[in-house]
Amino acid sequence: MDSTLLVSIAGILSLAAPLIFAVIGETLTEKSGIINLSVNGTILLAAMSSFVVATSTNNLPLGFFIGGVIGMLVAMIVAFSSISLKQSQVAIGFVLTLLCRDLAYFLGNPFMGNPGIRVPHSPIPLLSEIPILGTIFFNQNILVYASYVLIFMAYLWIYKTRPGLILQGIGEKPIAAYVRGMDVNKLRYLYTAIGGFLVGLAGPMYSLSVKVGWKGSISGLDGLGWIVLAITIFGAWNPLRAALGVYLFVFLQWLGLVLQPYLADFPSQVLQVAPFPLMIMTLLLVNIGNMEWVEKILSASPELVRRGVKKIIRIVRSSPPASLGVPFEKE
Repeated sequence: MDSTLLVSIAGILSLAAPLIFAVIGETLTEKSGIINLSVNGTILLAAMSSFVVATSTNNLPLGFFIGGVIGMLVAMIVAFSSISLKQSQVAIGFVLTLLCRDLAYFLGNPFMGNPGIRVPHSPIPLLSEIPILGTIFFNQNILVYASYVLIFMAYLWIYKTRPGLILQGIGEKPIAAYVRGMDVNKLRYLYTAIGGFLVGLAGPMYSLSVKVGWKGSISGLDGLGWIVLAITIFGAWNPLRAALGVYLFVFLQWLGLVLQPYLADFPSQVLQVAPFPLMIMTLLLVNIGNMEWVEKILSASPELVRRGVKKIIRIVRSSPPASLGVPFEKE
C-alpha cells in the first residue's frame, strides 16, 4: 500500500482522538439523563487555558489537567442548575457555551500566536513495525492510543458491568433505580463530572497536539462542540457507534482536502464546510425512521422494498435515554 495513503489514514486517527474523548464524555453524561450543551465553549476555553498553562510552566500534564478540570467545572454548573435549581439544562448549557467561547477569545488574546510545546510522537516498539497496521495504528502519540482504550473501556463499562447497568437505569427509568436504592441525582452529578472532564481534555488535545498553539477565532475549533453533540446522537449513545461517527466525520474532512486540488474551479470553502451538512443529513437519516410520514410511504411500497428499508432503519435508528433532560424528583 502507498506510504502516503498510510500516513493519511494514520492522520485521520490522530485528528479524531480529541473528538473521541469529547463524544465519549458527552455520551456518559447523556446516558445518565443530563444534556450538556456547553461542549463547544468548553473545548475552546479548555484549549486556550491548557495552552497558556502548559507553555507558561513547560508542563504538559498540568496543561491537560487544567483542561479536564475546566470541562468538569462547566459541566457541574449544568448539573447543579438542573438537579438542584430545577432550571432548564438546554438553556443553561447554551448560555455557558457562549460565555466560555467569549472568555476563551478575550482571555486568550494576549497569547495568540505564541510558540508552544507539543505532545511527543511515541511509536510503540515492535508494534509500529508491523506492515500497514503498525504505520496506521501504532505510530502515533499517547493521546491516540488513549482514545483506542477509552472507546472499549466506555463500551465495556456501560454494557458489561453492574455500574454500567445502573448508569443506563438512571437515564432510562430513574424512579425504578431509586426504588432499588440508587441515589439518582448523586450518580448524575458523578457522570456529568466525568463526562465534563473528558470533554475538557479535548481542548488541550487540540492546542497541545493536533493544532499546537492558540489562534483565537481562527483556530478552527469553534463549531466542533456542536458536531460532538450531533455525533453523540448519531452514535445512539453507544461508544462503539459514536467512535465510528467520529471517524466518518474526520474522514469527510480529510476527503475535502484531498479533492481540493482536483476541483480547482470549485470554491474551497464549500469543501471545507461540507462535512458539517453531511453530518446533519446523516443525523436526519438516523432519526427518519421515527417519523410518521415515513411509515405511510413504506406501507404503500412493495413488500421487498419495505423489508429492505425497514431493516436499514432498524440498524441506524437511535433512541435517546427515556429520561434525558428530565429532572428527577423523589416522590
